[in-house]
Amino acid sequence: MPWPKETKYLGKSTPRAEGPAKVSGRAKFTTDVAPAGVLFGAILRSTWAAARIKSIDLTAAQAAPGIKAALLVHNGEYLTRYYGDELAALAGTSRQAVLDALRLIKVDAEPLPFVVKELDAIKPDAAQVFAGRPNQGNNPARDSGRPDDAFAAAAAVVEGSFATQIELHQSMEPHAYAVSFEGDEMTAWASTQGVFAVRDGYARNLGLPQNKVRVICEHMGGGFGAKSSLSIEGELCAKLAQAAGAPVKLVLTRFEESLATGNRPSSFQKLKLAADKDGKLTAFQMDGFGTPGYMASAPNGGGSNGVALPMPYLYRVPNSRVKQSAVAINAGVACAMRAPAHPPAAYGMEGILDDLAVKLALDPVAIRLLNDPSEVRRHELEVGAEKFGWKAKYQKPGSSPGPVKVGIGCASAAWMSGGRGTQAEAQISSDGTVEIRVGTQDLGTGSRTVVQVVAAEMLGIDPALVTARVGDTRYPPSGGSGGSATTASVSPAIFDLCEKAVEELKKTSGLDDPRGANWKAACAKIGATPLAVTGRWRDGLSTGGAGGVQFAEVEVDTETGFVKLRKILAVHDCGTVVNRLTCESQINGGVIMGIGYALYEQRVMDRRSGVLLNPNFETYKLPGIGDIPAIELLLLDMPERGVIGIGEPCTVPTAAAIANAVANALGVRVPSLPITPDKVLAALGQVPDNGDRAAQVRDLEGAFARVAGAERPILLTETPA
Repeated sequence: MPWPKETKYLGKSTPRAEGPAKVSGRAKFTTDVAPAGVLFGAILRSTWAAARIKSIDLTAAQAAPGIKAALLVHNGEYLTRYYGDELAALAGTSRQAVLDALRLIKVDAEPLPFVVKELDAIKPDAAQVFAGRPNQGNNPARDSGRPDDAFAAAAAVVEGSFATQIELHQSMEPHAYAVSFEGDEMTAWASTQGVFAVRDGYARNLGLPQNKVRVICEHMGGGFGAKSSLSIEGELCAKLAQAAGAPVKLVLTRFEESLATGNRPSSFQKLKLAADKDGKLTAFQMDGFGTPGYMASAPNGGGSNGVALPMPYLYRVPNSRVKQSAVAINAGVACAMRAPAHPPAAYGMEGILDDLAVKLALDPVAIRLLNDPSEVRRHELEVGAEKFGWKAKYQKPGSSPGPVKVGIGCASAAWMSGGRGTQAEAQISSDGTVEIRVGTQDLGTGSRTVVQVVAAEMLGIDPALVTARVGDTRYPPSGGSGGSATTASVSPAIFDLCEKAVEELKKTSGLDDPRGANWKAACAKIGATPLAVTGRWRDGLSTGGAGGVQFAEVEVDTETGFVKLRKILAVHDCGTVVNRLTCESQINGGVIMGIGYALYEQRVMDRRSGVLLNPNFETYKLPGIGDIPAIELLLLDMPERGVIGIGEPCTVPTAAAIANAVANALGVRVPSLPITPDKVLAALGQVPDNGDRAAQVRDLEGAFARVAGAERPILLTETPA
């Protein structure tokens, strides 16, 4: 890789370029945008989990004071399939006027049977989300090798059930759009992870030429996958602006965010794993399902929206059988969420692997070293175990003395990080200042600072001389901020741009090397017209694939069931670290998100009304400052690999490592996330079983039997809540 080995800025900790604007309140988010004469938009949503919408009368709402536009989402009769589905939209002179008018809309609807829980949806007599189509798909098993023979010949076989909950994105900034038309040209401000994807969506859905649509995202307060393309509220905002002949802004409430903007789907995994006497894995089997909401979009109802897990995850297993399906329920659809499908896959695979290690009396780190094909991860396991003090801390599961048990666990991650085509342009002025424009958006991870740091390093100048302009479709194109691809996409383009700038300055100034100490003198030769240079992404500056290993230490109070985190060590390969400060921030954020997944977060639906019961930051539990342990980071700076992304792999193994630590502390496994006190006490047998739990056990046994095509139920020792 041609990235410089001796660096002044690359790999160091540079404060965020946008930091002063954010802390001072000068940074403009989409919710701050207010074009002259802007109207306020709002959406009427279904209050039925399933219903036949016969007609919607907008007459009274259109006549209400201040209302300037009203439209239907669909015409004629149709079915609505979840509580929160969009029915109509209004725009008016004030938010209160619109909220008042929403109450005047008359909806003639016939409520229909519905189902909002997966274990209810798979029952033979369950309400069908789509008439004539089973809620549960029936995908064929995917076999590799000869798993039946391998299981029969194995020295050790373990089985277990693992389940993960539906998790909501819960970005600090809600979905928001502001749209203005001037003649035949449209400008949209959007809280989005992909300004070009939103532009293309508007052009396609509204029948507009792409060069007549401009999309801006100056600052953004998080996305995690739910803001990757044009969403329905963005399309409604534009249509309201067209109908009203005035700018319209539409910002979702936290309730709407929780209902209708996506989620990480659930998973129910029945796993079986075998090994020889030395711990070498020989066979793997999975029977699993999960829900992507009402749209199990594959024709046979399976394998979409992150429900299909990449199993067997991480480890080399020569014989495997994997059967997975999706289950439709009357709830909002799933969408991409930070490392789609990988956190639940890690939780299941790493858990069953730990159980196998216990059965074989092997150290969990040792069994991973034996079976992980990745040389990088094996190195991370070794250096991480040494730094964590694994050998001194690890003890037989459940052997910690006293009522407060201490345990440790580890887990690994993989992600297909990599760059893709990005273009950039720069103007270099005679005073030595540089303005770089690139269409990528900064969703809060520090993309401006990446541009600034790479340019400063390559040109040998102070980062303060570099201004980065991002988040505008009038700038050179770049991809969406997802898949851990942003830094790996943008950095090579800036590298290329700076190399070309140096060559041009050599011609203009006559200097052999215009960088560093010669920069000011070289730029002085430019004259009144700034030097314009373009660059593009190129091979050889970034590589795909990133991973990592995390270690967790916990205390579990066996009298209350409370889990307290003591420490997490995150060891990750980062390629060429561009800005250490933002890289560490990404990993800290990923770990914290993993903590939420492990211990706190879960969507709670009411099976009687179909309503989401915890749609806000008060009732949807997110980790707070008091829930965060000491997080220690160990970054493997590998400049020979070029720039790679780190946003996804750092959140993949956290929940799995915590779950394994809890199992090590207790000596029994809590088989579902989040690991809450009631589940801990149930696993210990300290709370009585009840009819509901017994019924859930029977339901889940039957579900796995149907998924697997077994003739008899698969017996489970525990069930997810």
